[in-house]
Amino acid sequence: MIVKTLTNQIENFAPLSFQESYDNSGLIVGDPDMEISGVLITIDVTETVIEEAISKNCNFIISHHPLIFTGLKRITGQNEVQRCVKMALKNDIAIYAAHTNFDNVLNGVNGKIAEKIGLKNIKVLQPKPDMLIKLITFVPKIHASGLRDALFETGAGHIGNYDSCSFNVEGIGTFRGNDNANPFVGEINKLHSEPEIRIEMIFPEYLKNQIIDTLHKVHPYEEPAYDLISLQNDWRKSGAGLIGELAEDEDELVFLKRIKSIFACSVIRHSNLRGKKIKHVAVCGGSGSTFLNDAIRMNADVFISADFKYHEFFNAESRIIIADLGHYESEQFTKDIFYEIITKKMPTFAVQISEIKTNPINYL
Repeated sequence: MIVKTLTNQIENFAPLSFQESYDNSGLIVGDPDMEISGVLITIDVTETVIEEAISKNCNFIISHHPLIFTGLKRITGQNEVQRCVKMALKNDIAIYAAHTNFDNVLNGVNGKIAEKIGLKNIKVLQPKPDMLIKLITFVPKIHASGLRDALFETGAGHIGNYDSCSFNVEGIGTFRGNDNANPFVGEINKLHSEPEIRIEMIFPEYLKNQIIDTLHKVHPYEEPAYDLISLQNDWRKSGAGLIGELAEDEDELVFLKRIKSIFACSVIRHSNLRGKKIKHVAVCGGSGSTFLNDAIRMNADVFISADFKYHEFFNAESRIIIADLGHYESEQFTKDIFYEIITKKMPTFAVQISEIKTNPINYL
């Protein structure tokens, strides 16, 4: 097993194109063609985590938080990031991170939180914009069905809970091949008219290369004509946060105590209780205060997240309960997602979850 084989599995689940512009997900240290002896999964990369990897013969560390967020101008060991890079390079350890791409995928960080709480009928809180492309292409009528099926199989034509979605119109295509052409139909240097089907379907941007490859492989024409149009439609399969429903309404204190137990929190900081039952729950692992208004807009009774500032608690205004679990506490189960992805595809591969609690915040 080499590094890029394993990272491809992770990126099939959460494509790197899903990450935010400030992020640095992907392979951070190491050679993509390096042979893997063992994998260690963690939330953060620290010196103690790298020491743990060395002791367990794991030469590949997969982390939720990137070791490096911004460019390093020097590696002299003046801070922990620099020391970690030096230690990893010296011991031939590769380091990979899947951060906001894991936050933005439906079954990622927030999906795991929702699963732990027991939420149903889950929806994305704030869909990621500019993720959809419309493909328009033209194909001889007799070949339309085969091309459509191939594009569907590649991932095009999904709208919400529906697949195999397309729009088709009959028309006449015209073309004339020059002396260098090898036309599928018609003759060189003669204008040809062909009954064709105009096919339209949408697909997520991260599948662009695969969709175009499929189009060229399956389309009978030497030079298939097609258009790609970027759409502003929301794509509700990707985005920040989730909202869902509890199977049964819960008392506010009962709910918060249950959450505290599930996430092993030393404390939950929360806004004023409202004296109402909890039914609709919004979640966002990590720093989610930016999405409070989205949670309110979607009528959530409580918003579970982390890193709220003092004055931000006033913004609840009795419209919602803010429940701040802590950054590490809200994202701790991300390690389980990595483990499930890897072991599902490669059940006998050596994968270990770090025993180091990397939370830098302590409670007295």
